[in-house]
Amino acid sequence: MDVTPTRCTLCPRKCRADRTKRAGFCGAPGTLRVARAALHHWEEPCISGTNGSGTIFFSGCPLRCCYCQNYAISAEGLGKNITTERLAEIFLELQAQGAHNINLVTAAPYVPWIIEARKIAGTALHVPFVYNTSGYESADTIRMLSDVVDVWLADLKYVSAELSGEYSQAPDYFPVAFAALRQMCELAGAPVYGNDGTLHRGVIVRHLLLPGCLSDTFEVLRHLAALSKELPFLISLMSQYTPFYKAKEHRNLSRRISTYEYRKAVDFALSLGLDNGFLQEKSSAKEEYTPPFDLMGV
Repeated sequence: MDVTPTRCTLCPRKCRADRTKRAGFCGAPGTLRVARAALHHWEEPCISGTNGSGTIFFSGCPLRCCYCQNYAISAEGLGKNITTERLAEIFLELQAQGAHNINLVTAAPYVPWIIEARKIAGTALHVPFVYNTSGYESADTIRMLSDVVDVWLADLKYVSAELSGEYSQAPDYFPVAFAALRQMCELAGAPVYGNDGTLHRGVIVRHLLLPGCLSDTFEVLRHLAALSKELPFLISLMSQYTPFYKAKEHRNLSRRISTYEYRKAVDFALSLGLDNGFLQEKSSAKEEYTPPFDLMGV
């Protein structure tokens, strides 16, 4: 089945690329491209569990984050072209390896293929699907995934249009991502856990602290606190920022966050009642936590 978009509007960029002829703004070609498919143990505990999350890293990304730790695949296009049938096989292979879930990383450019691969896998595939996203998603694409995705693992990176414009080339990031997050929460409902303690349904909102951006982190947390009064989700406050890719070309981003910054963020989150979720050890800010993109499992 040919599912290649000819006027691609899968992400908020809506670049309308004919991907049968050229890549979209995101860099995704007219077929599936995957850089790694393997068990991953460094997600939140309720995602990784004891066996690991069956994580599939897709090539390309709608954002242009200057500090992206996965820049080899998000910006440089590393990956291998595969068929929809092969993706269905990968789902089942990861499940057979003991994966608690299928974890789709930066998958927006490939949603039509993913939906088709899920159909091909059929009833043999029974683990939850996790959609691991920057948060910069279109409402239409989220609706397309509503019957496939069980757990939404979404970033909320910024409120400031200045920061999101400079660091991710997306000055409209916050209104788009916050609307997407609300939609995900409405679809998922309250968190549901399996007998093994892994999350089977729900939303986790990740916020990665950036150095020198504490005031924007506070704004993110204020908006999340307001949303939490209406809709359920878990929060993951992340300290793992490391100056990858082009980060050192930008003000503030050449260093890791300080213990002071992280403690202030944690204290502020708790003061707002955001106490349902996950914190990170400062030791998480290491380059070795980024997996090798070596086409493993592809």
